[in-house]
Amino acid sequence: MRHFGQLGADARRRLFRTEPAPFDRYSAAATLATALGATLYSPAARRTLAVDVRRQAANGVVSMVLCLEDAIADREVPAAEANLVEQLRLLAESPGAELPLLFVRVRTPEQIGDLTRRLGPAVRLLSGYVLPKFTEECGPAYLDQLAEAEEACGQRLFGMPVLESPEIAHLERRRSHLLAIADLLAKHRERILAVRLGVTDVCSAYGLRRSAELTAYDLPLVAGVIGDVVNVLGRVDGTGFTVTGPVWEYFPGRGAGPLQHTLLREIELDRANGLLGKTCVHPSQVPVVHASSVVTHEEYCDARDVLRRDGGVLASSYTNKMNEAKPHRAWAERVLLRAEAFGVARPEIGFAELFAACLAAEVDGG
Repeated sequence: MRHFGQLGADARRRLFRTEPAPFDRYSAAATLATALGATLYSPAARRTLAVDVRRQAANGVVSMVLCLEDAIADREVPAAEANLVEQLRLLAESPGAELPLLFVRVRTPEQIGDLTRRLGPAVRLLSGYVLPKFTEECGPAYLDQLAEAEEACGQRLFGMPVLESPEIAHLERRRSHLLAIADLLAKHRERILAVRLGVTDVCSAYGLRRSAELTAYDLPLVAGVIGDVVNVLGRVDGTGFTVTGPVWEYFPGRGAGPLQHTLLREIELDRANGLLGKTCVHPSQVPVVHASSVVTHEEYCDARDVLRRDGGVLASSYTNKMNEAKPHRAWAERVLLRAEAFGVARPEIGFAELFAACLAAEVDGG
């Protein structure tokens, strides 16, 4: 698979100076963490799940979460589990185009081993599990179950813990809790693909819900949580992890407001604060996230220039900023990782052209 693989070869040549590189579920963890992009959530109870997964892949989705947790009612869990197993078996038995990276969001640690066993050969379609409401108390059980499932099925299974508990929301507990989680995740580093932020649950601890006109960063309580999570878990000194952007819960409909503008603003702030990728709940959000993830020609030139020097200061190729080789090196390395996953746009190409190309290539959902 590759980002913008749904576009024709002529369209990609027109848009990209350097096209996105192909990858698959067996690629290096750093490649996959960068390439997650817009991770689309879908309730595991959907009877058309197999068809939905194929259609979303055709429209450029490269990572999906099949959710057994908050997306379904408590009483639906047994039926949703059975449906998930059935739908993944259908996908495994029906050869077709490349599927997205698929993850299952469970409710309990025990579900990991149980679902891995029930899936049988179809488990080969899974890239891992999403671990909700991850804390220092429940985290060890999740990670132990993940390790046991990986050994039982004989393939790599990643975990993506979601930080969304009251321990993260409440200031007096956050520091010690984050440090404990950092120690725990370090022991299982090879299995942690990314750390996800559950901003909706953080808001719920205070009875808050941001409107479609506000980004997560417009709420100081939420912005403080994001900053602290990145501070502890997003470091670039070898101890950190990829931290993904919070869910954007609005999509086209009555009273939705200026969706695209605010979503774009939040993605820009995500990246400025060290986050990469985004949790999405509607297919309309995916092309916005992916088009805005492409590295601009200016970014690429700056990153390339920084990495060519051992030190010192130089004017940018665009003659509009100062580039410092040492302080900007980690940023430049991250830009080039993103360039490999999402490509580098031609100098005259911006978000509008990339977004329009994605819309033009969409497959009708029928």
